[in-house]
Amino acid sequence: MDLTETRLTLRNLRLIDAIMRESSLSGAAASLGLTQSAVTKALQDAEGACGVRLFDRTNRGVIATPYGEVLASHARVVLAQLRHTAQELANLRDGTGGRVTVGTLVSAAVSLLPEAIAQVQADRPNLTITLIEGTNDTLMPLLRTGELDLVVGRLPEFREREGITQEVLSEDRARIVCAPDHPANRLPIPRLADLTGFRWILPRVETTLRRQFDAAFRAQGLDPPTRGVESVSVLANRALISRSGYLSVWPGDLALAEAAVGAVAILPIDLPQTNRPVGISTRSQARLSPAAGLVISALRQIAKRPPSAAD
Repeated sequence: MDLTETRLTLRNLRLIDAIMRESSLSGAAASLGLTQSAVTKALQDAEGACGVRLFDRTNRGVIATPYGEVLASHARVVLAQLRHTAQELANLRDGTGGRVTVGTLVSAAVSLLPEAIAQVQADRPNLTITLIEGTNDTLMPLLRTGELDLVVGRLPEFREREGITQEVLSEDRARIVCAPDHPANRLPIPRLADLTGFRWILPRVETTLRRQFDAAFRAQGLDPPTRGVESVSVLANRALISRSGYLSVWPGDLALAEAAVGAVAILPIDLPQTNRPVGISTRSQARLSPAAGLVISALRQIAKRPPSAAD
């Protein structure tokens, strides 16, 4: 460890990150604007500083050793923190608004996050906010490496919390939705057992909502639906529901917002298994930028409003 502290440089870290990202020395050389021989020499220097082999060379490129994987993961965090530091220094020097990158899940993308963004930018119009939409299994790795400042939405389960600090803002319960003219919407008292024969649009099996949805069926002795599409694209899902007769399960806020404008109908079936807190996830032990702090403060304020004031 002493060797890495005294001999590893930022140039080494950028190199390791580029090789890991490109999976080849030539690709890393192109991305860094260096010759392949310079990259090869720099990699040898980095391996000498660490005292271990970081990458294995194969005829299909380079593959990180366990040592290389560890160093690359830390390199990404260090480089992300340096980018944030440079941005903060530029903001102080130039008086600009700053930048924050937010990962968002569908459960927060309808009202909570948009209202918070509008509130922040009303006070700080030069603040740039970048949104990256996804699910916890894709967003949490980006948060851990510093590529996201925070994630807003349904909080991940225990297995996805390592290195993550959570703050609960509200609760969400999913709803089953369909087109207003769907046969399921004409049932006097629809039940889950009535819906097994229809085609469904569901979250991927890796997501918490999908596991909870499947559990709701199993709680009634039913096999979960398997026919259909796995998707979290709101636009594509809305089109499939309205044009092709699919059912879907959506976070409560999204379902209510779409039902309010007549885009979908909500079936009166309670899904208590899908209860999940909605909140903010940040990287444990990380220092938040002032811009990220402003967004978090606005999210807290919006979440505390009575429902009538937020609708």
